[in-house]
Amino acid sequence: MSDMFSQAAHWTARQCGRASVFIAAVGLIIAWAITGPFFHYSDTWQLIINTSTTIVTFLMVFLLQNTQNRDTAAIQLKLDDSSAQSERAEYDALPGGSQRRRTQKGQGDV
Repeated sequence: MSDMFSQAAHWTARQCGRASVFIAAVGLIIAWAITGPFFHYSDTWQLIINTSTTIVTFLMVFLLQNTQNRDTAAIQLKLDDSSAQSERAEYDALPGGSQRRRTQKGQGDV
């Protein structure tokens, strides 16, 4: 279930980030605004846009959270790797650093 959600969220995030989707959303809002006079700006006419935008906003919160969680995990992995490489480089820069590291790992003198 979690994998299906992740795949769907990833696909949706990619689609929502496209210019064509933004243009379609703007087009829908313009079409809704144009229909106002035909429906005499009724409560139902207003309720349509209010309900639609509320539902989209509600769903986008979960989508954004999923995307943020993925990005945070990827950044954390990169930081961990970078930190480990930095520590190795600093240790190796010391006189006899790589010799000491091998000895500490139980490999004995080389």
